[in-house]
Amino acid sequence: MNLPNTLTVARIFLVPLLVVVLLTKFETSWPFGFSKEILGAAIFGIASLTDWADGYLARRRKQVTGFGEWMDPLADKLLITAALISLVQLDRAPAWMVAVILGREFAVTVLRSVAYAKGFAMPASPLGKVKLVAQVVAVLVLILGRGHLQGFVVVGRIALWVATITAIVSALDYSRRFNALLAKGAATSHPVP
Repeated sequence: MNLPNTLTVARIFLVPLLVVVLLTKFETSWPFGFSKEILGAAIFGIASLTDWADGYLARRRKQVTGFGEWMDPLADKLLITAALISLVQLDRAPAWMVAVILGREFAVTVLRSVAYAKGFAMPASPLGKVKLVAQVVAVLVLILGRGHLQGFVVVGRIALWVATITAIVSALDYSRRFNALLAKGAATSHPVP
């Protein structure tokens, strides 16, 4: 297994650790005197960095593999899903916003999978990148918001709104692109006489 794929798998293993740190109530103090918010933000931050690093290294080292192309988006979705659901449980994110974001993730995954099965590629859109950055900022700030960055909670909420709005717009964009691909495929397979 190459380094980019190892980073992807490591991100998957960080997901349950993140949930345990964020949602478990301990009677004793945390290791090294850190709060669960600091540890949770560190775990999420490291996992998010592996998302950037695995793609960068795979392209730079020419180590792009089918495994990596499949597992990287799955690892991203697992991380974001776990973090956002944990924030709902902690009452730091509205459930409806999380439902919209996660609904978009699953819908786009289905559209991309169907397109791929029909022989079409649907690369990530720039809106998806904006959504990802907004999600990462929102999650980090909302994890730290209680007690550590209370003044920045507004920034986390704004970032969550940006992530929600871009999730909706990018889902519509993916749907439009998907329908255009299907129409193109239908036109080439059934020429009009």
